[in-house]
Amino acid sequence: MINDILNEADTKMRKSVEATREEFAAIRAGRAHPSMFSKIVVDYYGSPTPLQQLASFTAPEARVILIAPFDQSAMKGIERAIRDSDLGVNPADDGKMIRCVFPELTEERRKEYIKVARAKAEDGRVAVRNLRRAAKQGLEKLEKDGEVGKDDVTGAEKKLDVTTKKHTDAIDEMLKSKEAELIEV
Repeated sequence: MINDILNEADTKMRKSVEATREEFAAIRAGRAHPSMFSKIVVDYYGSPTPLQQLASFTAPEARVILIAPFDQSAMKGIERAIRDSDLGVNPADDGKMIRCVFPELTEERRKEYIKVARAKAEDGRVAVRNLRRAAKQGLEKLEKDGEVGKDDVTGAEKKLDVTTKKHTDAIDEMLKSKEAELIEV
């Protein structure tokens, strides 16, 4: 029972860390990369579809991404979704491909991205702490129902705290490396 709760909490915390890593990948640093488009959703024949499923991406230069839609009729929707996103880029349509040229990052924009990264890291830490709270409540319920003793719950809570710290530290490390990447000119 206790191990099930601890394993489930660890698995969910790992997923929260991974989700935070994906959020960081979407934050632009010096180079343009296709994962920046992972959160963009396009209205495709009336249904919201992830852009990654509608086109292929290539990066011929450090600040340029070429997007080749699989279906040419989706071109306008893709262009609109990119323009409306928070990427800060104006897509150019040449009939067959969409070219996105990312401007050079200014110091002000870098600081803005660092703030965004810190907010996403805090969201990740909050998610991990919420999972810790839910697991702790599960442990307390087991104790209240008389299924396990107080000593077992206390030991399990210590393990839970160690797991929580491990995952929040992982998020902090990702934040530190993302900040260093963003500051680097």
